Amino acid sequence: MTALLHSVFGIFGNVTGLFLFLSPMVTFKRIILNKGTEQFSGIPYIMTLLNCLLSAWYGLPFVSPNNILVTVVNGVGTVIESIYVIIFFIYSSKKEKMKLLGLIAVILTIFGGVALVSIFALHHQKRKVFCGFAASIFSVLMYGSPLAVMRMVMKTKSVEYMPFLLSLCSFLCGTSWFVYGLLGKDPFLVVPNGFGCGLGILQLSLYAFYCRNKGENTKTTDGSPLELGQANGGAGAEKPNHDQRQVSNQEDSI
Repeated sequence: MTALLHSVFGIFGNVTGLFLFLSPMVTFKRIILNKGTEQFSGIPYIMTLLNCLLSAWYGLPFVSPNNILVTVVNGVGTVIESIYVIIFFIYSSKKEKMKLLGLIAVILTIFGGVALVSIFALHHQKRKVFCGFAASIFSVLMYGSPLAVMRMVMKTKSVEYMPFLLSLCSFLCGTSWFVYGLLGKDPFLVVPNGFGCGLGILQLSLYAFYCRNKGENTKTTDGSPLELGQANGGAGAEKPNHDQRQVSNQEDSI
């Protein structure tokens, strides 16, 4: 029965994971229509890409036996997140492009280092532990990347830049893999996804509290426009003009 439930939650984790990866499509449709990234942050997508790479590697049979479902969903996620990062890069400002390039170089270096060390320097259980720690650390960072957006929600009292589908799918995905890890007695899946489950609950709670204010307040308390850099420490993006805001509101109503 435990093995059956383990497989069931693994499949459910794949389904919810796929929805998690696809949920930002509405956001990227808006970015393409407005020809700009507005106040959206590219950091969550880059961190998710790194998480997918490391988790897909961890699930490979020669690293972690009986976790092939982890590799399947994260392999698909790697492709999807790569597309998102490319689109975000195309429509970001010149200053933001440089920061994105630096961050992309860092995550590729990290993944390459983990893969090389695990192949040539480690074997069997030591390889699993090393890759598991790496995947867990960056899974926590991936789940934690929306904290900057949550801070902006509390500051502006608006959920305009915290998409509901992304928050919901993050919660469902984290919960699914948390239970999957418990059934498989895999602490490298339990810890980061338990964190993701808890953070998903916080995001949904914030959305429920501020959902009526969506799109009504995107300025700081002193009346100045709230820029991306104020939310996540990155470069600021231009505030959308009236026509762009009108398009976005029509999208949101759909």
